[in-house]
Amino acid sequence: MTIAEASPRLAAAADAALHWYPGGPYSLARTLGPLLRGASDPSFSSQGNDIWNAFTTTEGPATLRFSPAGGTATEPLVDVQAWGPGAAAALATVPRLLGVDDDWSGFDEPGFSATLPDMVREARRRNLSLRLPASGRMVDQLVPIILEQKVTVIEARRAYRYLMHRFGSPAPQAGAATPPGLTVAPTAAQWLQVPSWEWHRAGVGPQRSATVMRALRSAAALERLAALPAAEAGLKMQTIPGIGVWTAAEVVQRTHGCPDSIAVGDYHLAAYVGAAFTGHRTDDDGMIRLLEPWRGHRQRVVRMIKSTGYRKPTFGPRMTIQDHREH
Repeated sequence: MTIAEASPRLAAAADAALHWYPGGPYSLARTLGPLLRGASDPSFSSQGNDIWNAFTTTEGPATLRFSPAGGTATEPLVDVQAWGPGAAAALATVPRLLGVDDDWSGFDEPGFSATLPDMVREARRRNLSLRLPASGRMVDQLVPIILEQKVTVIEARRAYRYLMHRFGSPAPQAGAATPPGLTVAPTAAQWLQVPSWEWHRAGVGPQRSATVMRALRSAAALERLAALPAAEAGLKMQTIPGIGVWTAAEVVQRTHGCPDSIAVGDYHLAAYVGAAFTGHRTDDDGMIRLLEPWRGHRQRVVRMIKSTGYRKPTFGPRMTIQDHREH
């Protein structure tokens, strides 16, 4: 019996549903975690062990509920229910979203594993349930990541929440169980209608809002990048002015489940990797040199370091939060 069957009064009958078997140890929360823009992302909601997500498909919006539904340690089960006009189309994307294509066999191969630092090897032993998700939704990932360019995470997520609440749409209802405030992000056409003063009120400077507008004027071509290999999609994305290697890497990590892309230019990452491996901060070139032996799996290495909870020493002043709304 699934969680949904055990609690029939919690939700209206789903428009579509599936049972997904990961085929091994699996953590729903840790797999989907990178897709959330913070704990207050309006398009996601955690309710106990369930994770809700609302988004638009080619057939319309959909609300999904992901529930760990038992099974066994070697054959866990995820129960997925969907509501709304896009329910069937949304379910078609679920296996990749949950990491079905994420293959760790090369990383776990004994010869390769032996080359990893002890910290990373031990982290992998403790995190066999982690998968890299592939949403395939370019616009949904690109917009909030552009908002994170050259500002603090706090600023970017505050801006994203404001814009989502102002211009997003209520998620399709799943009866009384629907989390309050669950929101479908604006479509590309809707983002393009956001007036300049609303970007300003959100605290988004003209450079970032202009980058969003440039990118989304070619939204159809942008969405087609999801079908390309991650490296090729990242390069094509960078032909859009305002989108560089950092933005492209952050996007394909989430849209393609890319196991190798590294966010060069990140305010903290190079120093973090340097401190973890050597005890000393490094720059982007130094980080690339340190990770080079594991090319093809560099993002996996970084995810494993982060999974340990390691914190780098404080090397210098923090980035200050800026507020452009009064200027």
